[in-house]
Amino acid sequence: MYIVAIAWIYVVLMMSITEHSVFTGIMTFLFYCVFPLTIVLYLMRTPQRKRERLEKQAALQKQSAANTDNQNIKLQNNPD
Repeated sequence: MYIVAIAWIYVVLMMSITEHSVFTGIMTFLFYCVFPLTIVLYLMRTPQRKRERLEKQAALQKQSAANTDNQNIKLQNNPD
């Protein structure tokens, strides 16, 4: 999907180069390219961010369970 984003950047860059003034060229590039692409790419990456968050939570739960098990074993072995 990044190839589509790169192609869109190229198209909008060519559009902004043909503008009559530098200011309108910059505004064209910002409003047709930068702002929409940041939103689209953010939304496209949402499932990946969710997967990463769930994997991190699972790893933390696994680690805390292992720590709890280790503490229980130490308490059982220590008769004090």
